[in-house]
Order: sequence, then structure tokens, then C-alpha cells
Amino acid sequence: MLDDSLLDDPARLADADSGGLLRLAALSGAQMRATSEVATEAGLDELADDRPRAVVLLTRPGVAVSAARLLVALTGARCPVPVVISDELPSWVGPLDVVFAHTDDVGDVTLAESVATACRRGASVVLAVPSEGPVAAAGAGRAKVLVPRVPVPPPLAFAYVFAAGIITFRELGLVNFDVEELADELDKEAERAHPAHESLTNPAKSLALRMAERTPLLWGLDPVATAVAGHGAFALGAHAGVPAHVAEYPQAVVQRALHRAAASVGSEADIFADPEDDPGAQLRAFLISTRHDDQGEVFERSALRDLPGADVVAPGDTVRADSLLRAAVLAARFDLAAVYLGLAAGTLNGPGWPALAMS
Repeated sequence: MLDDSLLDDPARLADADSGGLLRLAALSGAQMRATSEVATEAGLDELADDRPRAVVLLTRPGVAVSAARLLVALTGARCPVPVVISDELPSWVGPLDVVFAHTDDVGDVTLAESVATACRRGASVVLAVPSEGPVAAAGAGRAKVLVPRVPVPPPLAFAYVFAAGIITFRELGLVNFDVEELADELDKEAERAHPAHESLTNPAKSLALRMAERTPLLWGLDPVATAVAGHGAFALGAHAGVPAHVAEYPQAVVQRALHRAAASVGSEADIFADPEDDPGAQLRAFLISTRHDDQGEVFERSALRDLPGADVVAPGDTVRADSLLRAAVLAARFDLAAVYLGLAAGTLNGPGWPALAMS
């Protein structure tokens, strides 16, 4: 059962958070800075010498999947080179290609084989993995290994993996951003979500309470926002034990039965609905928004006309109108909200909860 009073009782919250997960979830900015330092030391700027034929993102189970999808969404359809997501190395990869990979499992033999093959074929390989284990060994002397310097549990390593990927993309000339500005925004989000701040002013606590005891429908208003929603669903599953539906909003619209059920929630006709009689009453639609321009606002207003009871999840006006910055901030907010919800619902640090291995 959800104990929502826990969130506004700092002493009880600290006792419940015996693993210090809230502190670890607040380290996104630190992960970003540390990864940038490692990238400099590893000579990642050497990737700028030639534009690759293609970039391959090798994803294994964990945060790598949502990080890769966000990288692809941020580069968009106008990306000058193809960006491919795969769980194993494609047969066509060769010396003109760049391969980026991450795994939560340092003993991942499948990824190690892909890395060894990519290196043997002469591809440029970037690894976001610890320095020990077969994956790092497979790229020894040939791959650029960006080791994690801020130890966090694997489900909270999104910022590290995203930093490694987006810095790789920057060196390839596919995106442009300032690491320090991005890290500062993540630090500000962590401060806004500090456990001492009450739910009314704490965006992560507020989001956690809105998702509590509901089935969240995380519908992105654009491809970048949908990728962030995908990470939100991962975080909810990892920390709060909450299933979530993810879709880009136009796709959600054509799932007519689900969209109709979501539209009815929060209406006057539905205010006294019994969730046991109407499972649709347990749904809650969240419109995820990372854009901050006129076109984005028009699309948001249109969606809200269809879904008058929906919640809009956006970074807020304090975050500069840059999709990359706003996406990273929202991903961090979902991590923090999922941990808050997990603590309040008792799905974290309870009896039988396994110790989370650090990356």
C-alpha cells in the first residue's frame, strides 16, 4: 500500500531509503561531468578526423536501450549518417563505421564477441563499460573505453550512458551541446527534487504522487519526448514495480479504445467511477513534452483538448529551450520520481530486496 505521507516526512524518508538511492539518483550532473573527463583522457576527439559511414549503437538489457533511442531521436531524420540500434553487431560493419556499446553486465559474452569482431574489422569502437571483464578486454588497445567514475546502481546509470553516447555524437559532428551547461541543468533538477522540499514544490515527488496507484500512459508529443517516456517506463519498472504504456501521441490516438478510456478519466461524468467496476478509471495519461516552441505548444494544446484530464510533464520554463537539455532533465526527473514512488510503495529496500550491484 502507498504511504504518500512518507514523501513529506524527511526523517522517515531517510530511514526508508536505507540504500541511499535518492542521493545516488541525484548524481546525474556528476555522472555527466565525470564521463566528459574520461572522454577527454581517452582521446575521443580523435573521432572527429573523418565522418563515419554509419554509427551502430549496440544495446544490451538495461539503460542502454532507452539511452540509444534518445540518441537516435535527438539526431533526427536529418542526421547526415545512418544511426542503427542493434543488440548484436551487424554483418556489414567495417572500417568506415563507428560502434558505441554499453552493458550492465561486465561478463556479457555476447557483447564481448561483437566488440572483438568490430575491432578486428577496423571499426572505431567506443565502450561505456567498467575496465574489467570480457567486454573491456575484447576492446583492449583498440577501443576507447569510457569507464564509469561515479558508482551508482545500473538502473540509475542512464546519465553516464547517455553522456558517453552524446559526447561521442558531438565528436562525430552529429550534435552540438555544452557539457557543463547540461551538467548544471541536471544539478538544478536534483536540487528541485531534494527530499527536504515538499511535494507541492518538488517536481519529482509531485510526479510520483500523480503516477501512484495508477497505470501511467506515457505519451510523447514528439520523438524525443517519446524516447524520454521510454526511459520513464524503465525507471518505473526498475524501482516502483509500476507498468507503463509508452507511445508517441499520434500512435496513441489510433489505439482508439485505449485513447477513449484515457479521455474519459478526469471528466465530470467519470468523477465517481469505481475502479473495480471500471478498470479504465485506473489509467492516467501523461503527455511528455520536451519542445519549447510555438509548434510544440500548438500540438500540446491540441492533445489536451482530446485529453482534458491528462497531465503534462515538461521541464518548465527555467530550462533553456533546447531539446537535448530538456530531455536529459526529464529523464533525471523520472529516475527520481520512480525512486520516490518505490520508497512510498515499499517496493524498494523492503524484505528480500536484493543489494543493487554498482556499475
